[in-house]
Amino acid sequence: MLAPIPPVAAFFSSNVAHFHLSGIVSKQNVHYWTENNPKIVHKRPLHSPKLRVECAISQFGMIGPYFFEEEGMTVTVNSRHYISMLQNFLQPRIEEIVEEEGMGDLWFQQDGATAHST
Repeated sequence: MLAPIPPVAAFFSSNVAHFHLSGIVSKQNVHYWTENNPKIVHKRPLHSPKLRVECAISQFGMIGPYFFEEEGMTVTVNSRHYISMLQNFLQPRIEEIVEEEGMGDLWFQQDGATAHST
């Protein structure tokens, strides 16, 4: 069983969104409410260019958005890019907020993932 988060702890949760540059909308967030099945087909190009955006939210506000890019161009997110974002963007801002708010404990949930280990 997981321990409850202490009331004097800072809790941050991060997540990611992909924005297709072709204008395609993520079907995960699109719902059609009709009496009949509309049998709608969404055609989209294979491997369409997209932008990945990361942000984190806490009881103290939002951190981000963070755009994965180099020299103004979007990049494929690999471990080097992701670790760089965590170390150079997210961690310093979280530490700054925790210090400003006088929080002792910090809880961080990455990408809305459930508790797991590898």
